[in-house]
Amino acid sequence: MLAPLAFTNVVSASEQEEHQQENEITQCSRTSNYAIYLSGINVGTMNRTETWQGKTAVVTSTSEASILGIGTHYQQRAELSWSNARNEWLTDTFHQKVTGFRSRDMEVTFANHGLESRVDIDGDIDTYTSKQIPLRDVDTLAIQIREYLLQGRQQFALIRQASDAIEPYQFYVEDVQTAVIEPWGELTLIPVVQTGAEDVTYYFAPAMDYQLIKAKYHGIILQGLIELDSYSSSCEPSLAQYP
Repeated sequence: MLAPLAFTNVVSASEQEEHQQENEITQCSRTSNYAIYLSGINVGTMNRTETWQGKTAVVTSTSEASILGIGTHYQQRAELSWSNARNEWLTDTFHQKVTGFRSRDMEVTFANHGLESRVDIDGDIDTYTSKQIPLRDVDTLAIQIREYLLQGRQQFALIRQASDAIEPYQFYVEDVQTAVIEPWGELTLIPVVQTGAEDVTYYFAPAMDYQLIKAKYHGIILQGLIELDSYSSSCEPSLAQYP
């Protein structure tokens, strides 16, 4: 009777180990540093760090810039999570502080799978709703664009929660192109064009796990650009379906 009992104990221990591995929460982080340009002039820097724990993340962004001669400091902390109901990344909450140009202290919480928001700006509270497309902060918006690229999507719609409105955008994936981005040299980039309240072109690099390499803001008077200076990651590369 000892042999079957020993075999049962081995199987039980193996099952427990597999169950433990299945429930381990993957933790990793990505840090990106960008230079900010306005009409070709370097006006500041931006740092963005994603801290991942399984299907949730905290994204912290800070930037220092001089815009129209006014020194501006921006910082934001956003919490996001994967929605099994919608198969999308959704913002849970974010807190944004801006001093200098367009200064504000903004706290936003989301409900009903991102279709409802409560916005507190310097103590003034407003609420917003969307019928079908979830509302997101700018950092979760970028993560969801990347998610759609990984899925092979060619066009899609997203909505950003701005300080005093909701801004709907349409996105179109264009043909790949190459560009020399120091210190990485020549990279293949996937342009994603955003139209709507703001016209922006985002560039993602498949060779760098589909991270955002640069973004161009197409203003009527001023042209904005952010471009990656340095990048580090402890995350496993994602599997992509993009051709």
